[in-house]
Amino acid sequence: MTDIHNSAQRARLFPWAIIRQFPNLQRITVARLRNRSDAEGHLIALRRLIPQAEFAIAFDLTGE
Repeated sequence: MTDIHNSAQRARLFPWAIIRQFPNLQRITVARLRNRSDAEGHLIALRRLIPQAEFAIAFDLTGE
């Protein structure tokens, strides 16, 4: 399978993403999860571990 197919398949299986936002308008996907509840739990842990960082939860089917 190609990387594009794998990325699209992964996005369908894990549509919730935790995004780390940077001041220069860049972002990095930190984690992909199956449901929002899991994403919220991970977000709480990340905010405790890295309190100075900005994170957001997004529903993302594109896989980017």
